[in-house]
Amino acid sequence: MFIRDIYSDRNPVISFEIFPPKRDFPLETVYETVEALHDLEPDFISVTYGAGGSSRDRTVEIASELKCRWKITPLAHLTCLGSSREEIDGVLGRLEDAGIRNVLALRGDPPGDGAPVGEGPFRYAADLISHIHEKAPGKFSVAAAAYPEGHVECDSPERDIEYLKRKVDRGVDILMSQLFFDNEIFFRFAENLDRAGINVPIVAGIMPILKVSQISRIVSLCGASIPPGSARLMARYENSPEALYEAGISYATGQIVDLLAWGVRGIHLYTMNRPDAARSIMENITSVRKAGGTREIREF
Repeated sequence: MFIRDIYSDRNPVISFEIFPPKRDFPLETVYETVEALHDLEPDFISVTYGAGGSSRDRTVEIASELKCRWKITPLAHLTCLGSSREEIDGVLGRLEDAGIRNVLALRGDPPGDGAPVGEGPFRYAADLISHIHEKAPGKFSVAAAAYPEGHVECDSPERDIEYLKRKVDRGVDILMSQLFFDNEIFFRFAENLDRAGINVPIVAGIMPILKVSQISRIVSLCGASIPPGSARLMARYENSPEALYEAGISYATGQIVDLLAWGVRGIHLYTMNRPDAARSIMENITSVRKAGGTREIREF
């Protein structure tokens, strides 16, 4: 199923993100995660990509298993930085052969070891989006990343939205947001997109605070801010894993309830391969999810 059709048919859409295990760990470790997630009935699951394409083959394999073994619609991440056209075409071919029709097109980050990226035909995600539609017209529904607080490498929010519009104009069906901890930031961002004429669904990316060091590392990389409420939670419960888990689940649940009440079309939960956390959150929003969304409030 094309991901664009999911957002046309369902409201709200609830989805999860998982990531492949490291090379020295078997794939069954992530399949155990999927097994624990599938009865939560996500509308789709996205599978991430390692830096520099380090888990490219595993991403395709996991996405294929999602589709075939669990009958879950997969969204395969595809990064392009440092990749040749032949490499990208090879991945697109494998995805198509596996019946995977949804791609999250990303520029990607340089390899973590500091190795040079080298020259390549794709400098930005917009280049990859254009290539996907040129190489395989009509074969894929394409999603792209959006940054409510602006991309960390962009010098202004206005220019960041210009770049985002360029991606949408080149054929993006869905925008998926980077994590954020202040809903008002997301609301202002969505309204700015509306004013810019960007009218595809914008999906809210939520990451529960389960480990302070993990959150601190991620926000340092992506530039997301930590509002006072989140900072207090992290400071107060950092040394009590059980209390931090309970508080982090509660905070993420509150974000999701507020987002859905505002009219957000979709929630994408960054699970960090923690099915227990995803289950706790989903149990907290059972009735909210069943109540559905109200398109008259917002079309994002």
